[in-house]
Amino acid sequence: MHFLFKINKFIDIFNVKVGKLFSWLLLLMVLFTCLIVVLRYLFNIGFIWMQELVRFFYAAVFLICAAYTLAEDAHVRVDIFYSKLSIKKKYIVNLIGTIIFLMPVCFITFYYSYSYVLNSWMQLEGSLEERGLHAVFIMKTFIWIFSFMLFAQGISIVSTSIKKIRS
Repeated sequence: MHFLFKINKFIDIFNVKVGKLFSWLLLLMVLFTCLIVVLRYLFNIGFIWMQELVRFFYAAVFLICAAYTLAEDAHVRVDIFYSKLSIKKKYIVNLIGTIIFLMPVCFITFYYSYSYVLNSWMQLEGSLEERGLHAVFIMKTFIWIFSFMLFAQGISIVSTSIKKIRS
């Protein structure tokens, strides 16, 4: 049981640290978006690579920070019944929800994106635009990272929930 606790702690710490690191991309997104607007409307200059970079940042924040949000229990939740439950029942709901919904969605996301991402890497897929970012294969890899990190966080939630339900 001590080994499982260490794994949970590692998963939680890893997802939180990676999430905090990638959440800084939000600030960069705002700065780049402002710069894009200023360049376009004041100087009539546009950079496709800069617009695509904002899209890459958005993909990274959305996909890689998902596990961080779950680790911090900061995700959006319809709190009609959950808030009124006892702590033990909340852990039961978390356990069931993670096993029935979260883990299968992570597996299905990885399964159906496998050839999509792999083909992108084999081609070293780039932007459709000549002056765009030629690293679309990296952005598509965020789908796999999303699946693995969220699945790992699900493992942490399941084992933590079982531990709390038993105590």
